[in-house]
Amino acid sequence: MDCRKIGDWRKIGAVAATSLALLALWAAPMAAQAQPQAVAAPDGLRVVLCGTSGPLPVKDRAKACVAIQAGGALYLVDVGPESTENLLTWRMPMATARAVFLTHLHSDHIGEVGEFNMQSWVAGRPGPLMLVGPPGVEHLAAGFNEAYGADHGFRNAHHEHGAVKLPIAAGLLKAQVVLPPASGTAVVWRENGLTVTAIVVHHNPVTPAYGYRFDYKGRSVVVSGDTIKWPPLAVAAKGADVLIHEAQNSDMTKQLSQGLAMMANARMSSVMADTLSYHTTPVEAADIARMAGVKRLVLSHLTQAGLPFYTPEAFTKGMDAGGPLDWRLARDGMTIDLPAGSEEIRFGQF
Repeated sequence: MDCRKIGDWRKIGAVAATSLALLALWAAPMAAQAQPQAVAAPDGLRVVLCGTSGPLPVKDRAKACVAIQAGGALYLVDVGPESTENLLTWRMPMATARAVFLTHLHSDHIGEVGEFNMQSWVAGRPGPLMLVGPPGVEHLAAGFNEAYGADHGFRNAHHEHGAVKLPIAAGLLKAQVVLPPASGTAVVWRENGLTVTAIVVHHNPVTPAYGYRFDYKGRSVVVSGDTIKWPPLAVAAKGADVLIHEAQNSDMTKQLSQGLAMMANARMSSVMADTLSYHTTPVEAADIARMAGVKRLVLSHLTQAGLPFYTPEAFTKGMDAGGPLDWRLARDGMTIDLPAGSEEIRFGQF
């Protein structure tokens, strides 16, 4: 037998094995979406941090997005750029998506509304995706529906055959406008034991802006949205299991602004300096968590994470001065499980 031919067949076999492995990696997320029950969380609240950076580009961090699973359904708080890719990579049950709750309409919080809507529809979502948020959300929903209209038509024409159905109506966004309640809080969603409460926060001139509290079978998580230190948020978050609060280090922001000025980039130096007026520092977020009496604090929307001068120690300096507090820094892929009928809080990582 010609040994050269044996070598050729071995090469072909190796190439085939590699191709099959790559195909398996590509197909696995698609299969997981088709069978969401295979990755369903146990009863309770499951939180997945799918975007933990601020608006600046940061390697390995998508823009603002928190995914919450409850009662067999998937909900998002904001859906910033790059976050949908994370959700697909982690095989989240996209077809079970029910609603996206928008804290406000800044681009780093809404940039992938259209993509998440399309991907969850293609995965098998049976009805329209609710887009819940402040006034203006109705225009956002209409705009994305129009922008993706041709895409939806093409996908329906190409892929809807036999048992596979992609009804155009199920691929639409449907808006639910949340008007600022005089009391500062309002229940905006009830479904299968889940209650979602909107909380007015202070992100002026972006107004109204909201945080959201999710309560399910005795477990609770609060997402602050973007805000200054806001004591009414602590009242609304009273006794929650987990508070996910935005954080921006003011000293680092000033350092960045000064550095940009030294590089003759006056425009971006001014923009960075402006952000000091409507965000919360890590120390202030810790104060809110103590006021609320929450069991865990997770700092997210980390504006400076990934910058050359960022270190976790410098970013969180002073947080422990106010007294005992269980806190940690968010990272993309962090999971928080809050089983029903328990006080357990389990942190994990995709």
